[in-house]
Amino acid sequence: MVPDTAAELQLVIGNRNYSSWSMRGWLAMRHTKLPFEEIFIPLNRPETAATLVQHSPSLLVPVLKIGGTMVWDSLAIIEALNELAPDAGLWPADGMARAVARSVSAEMHAGFYRLRRDMPMDLRAYRPGEQHTDGALRDADRIQTLWAACRARFAAGGPFLFGAWSAADIMYAPVVGRFRTYGVPLSTDAHDYMDAVWAQPDMAVWLKAANEEPYTIETV
Repeated sequence: MVPDTAAELQLVIGNRNYSSWSMRGWLAMRHTKLPFEEIFIPLNRPETAATLVQHSPSLLVPVLKIGGTMVWDSLAIIEALNELAPDAGLWPADGMARAVARSVSAEMHAGFYRLRRDMPMDLRAYRPGEQHTDGALRDADRIQTLWAACRARFAAGGPFLFGAWSAADIMYAPVVGRFRTYGVPLSTDAHDYMDAVWAQPDMAVWLKAANEEPYTIETV
């Protein structure tokens, strides 16, 4: 059953500029168009741990609160939101496309450690050529291969991985930020896809807020 009020749906997030997992949860929440209350917790501050303890069983963000139930972890949040708003189109309608979308999303969720470690998300920064470790660039090559394969097979209806904006694009949206920040070498097709992600309306709202945040965390 879909909650009736925003008070029944709360999303706990961290800094927009740095928290890639918060971005994913928030973009998915926005995609459903369900009303929700946003709870923002600045990270890496003296009061952060004490505040997180009140909202997150894992002491991490994001967390989705559905009435008295807490869902932590971005991919689990996407699946919970898909249950609450099955007509929102978080996953592709076609069964085979949906299976592939879940596969590429799971690979992002569980993998690409070297990219995430060596190129931390910092949307306001511009550091072309920095942090180009062999491991991070191998991960970047694999990601471009995934993007190209999805686009070639499933994207006839639009500019995103499966045509329409979906959970798969949401899972890779922070990667787009990383590639832009560190100037990762990319194909023309990858650049075109990234431009579409950057211009997506909910993404644009997130980026504007990230640029306006007063908090700074050292990332590299």
